[in-house]
Amino acid sequence: MAGPDLVPPSSLSSSNSRGTASADWRDFPWWLVAIFIFLGVMTFLVITDEEVNQAFVFILPGITTTLYLTLGGFGLALVFGLLAGLGRISQNRFVRNIAITYVEFIRGVPTLVLILTLAFVIVPAVSDSIGIDNRDVSIELRAILALAIIYGAFLAEIFRAGIESIPKGQMEAARSLGMTARQSMQYIILPQAIRNISPALGNDFIAMLKDSSLASVLAVRELTQRSRLHAGSTFRFPESYLVIVFLYLAMTITLSLLLRWYERRIRVGE
Repeated sequence: MAGPDLVPPSSLSSSNSRGTASADWRDFPWWLVAIFIFLGVMTFLVITDEEVNQAFVFILPGITTTLYLTLGGFGLALVFGLLAGLGRISQNRFVRNIAITYVEFIRGVPTLVLILTLAFVIVPAVSDSIGIDNRDVSIELRAILALAIIYGAFLAEIFRAGIESIPKGQMEAARSLGMTARQSMQYIILPQAIRNISPALGNDFIAMLKDSSLASVLAVRELTQRSRLHAGSTFRFPESYLVIVFLYLAMTITLSLLLRWYERRIRVGE
């Protein structure tokens, strides 16, 4: 009776090596290579092409305003989102309905429409009601408030989900130690929830960085508005808009890679 065919160990080893190499090849981040090729080509053009360089020099100062809008808007959005998120899970029916109304209203209207309405209707009305001259409220501040109010509604749902993801036993344990409901939420629940939702908050920060371009409709001289001004004055549309794509992509891909690194670090620490 013939025995089973035996495969030499060397063949098994080479087969496993080929399988591993093939898997590594398929998992290679080709998308990142493609993006870096584009960024590299644009960097080369900025250095060597005079028209692209002129567009870059004109548009680049807008990055300061873009970051100012994003950081200011996101900082306020965190406050609005946390308050609305806590309101969404409040036992007080009035507070809960106010929070739900805010979230659903913002989510039901296009972002561009909200920015225009908040900047040219709500802010002037509130300014007049509290005795502030509407003209004293800068257009940049209006854009920040608009972005904060809009993104606060989206962050509210993230905060709510993060808080509700914490087991109820955590609150019960904190209360059994003599903490008040407010202390339990502040010192026990929120720190754990924020850790869980930090990647989602990072994604929304990147989204706000991109949506800050909508402030161009208010004539805020951020990246997009400056690119439109350059294109309109020089009729160099390809150079103007490729430069702005280059700048936004460089910022967002850097933040995305940092966020991926942070997510991996969180998973390792768990």
